[in-house]
Amino acid sequence: MKPDAVPGGEPAYAAHRIECVVNGESVAVEIEPWVTLLDLLRDRLGLTGTKKGCDHGQCGACTVLVDGRRVNACLALAVMQHGRAITTIEGLADGTALHPMQQAFIDCDALQCGYCTPGQIVSAIGMLAEGHARTADDVREQMSGNLCRCGAYVNIVRAVVQVLESPAGRAATTAGP
Repeated sequence: MKPDAVPGGEPAYAAHRIECVVNGESVAVEIEPWVTLLDLLRDRLGLTGTKKGCDHGQCGACTVLVDGRRVNACLALAVMQHGRAITTIEGLADGTALHPMQQAFIDCDALQCGYCTPGQIVSAIGMLAEGHARTADDVREQMSGNLCRCGAYVNIVRAVVQVLESPAGRAATTAGP
């Protein structure tokens, strides 16, 4: 339980001003110290593509890129994102042109209910940018933190490998979203 005020009537906490870049746009917000990056994105900025799954960092539905690296947004505090560049699923497409990973998920039918799909796509982009995935087995291992309750794993791996093996897809993931 968060106290509203200390005995002198002052707030028991101080909101913090943070400035960051979200999907290419500068954002400045006043945020309480306990607010997660996930809640900032969904509740304060209206970017609901990033999903709240387990809220414990175990499912990957909330995966976003922070300075190009995969992060479980449910575990990251918003106040720690000052000065950082954050990319969500909403920031991947270029107008109506989908990111190659988004297109690969469609091409390979790599989704069923779709709840985990934003986290899967963002995680796959971050994973390929890391440069360690060379095979389907590598993809399965390095995407193991992203769970799919529907079991679309075969097609998810197929989609990621399609991008991995595509010159245009590799260029899009190494250059960053």
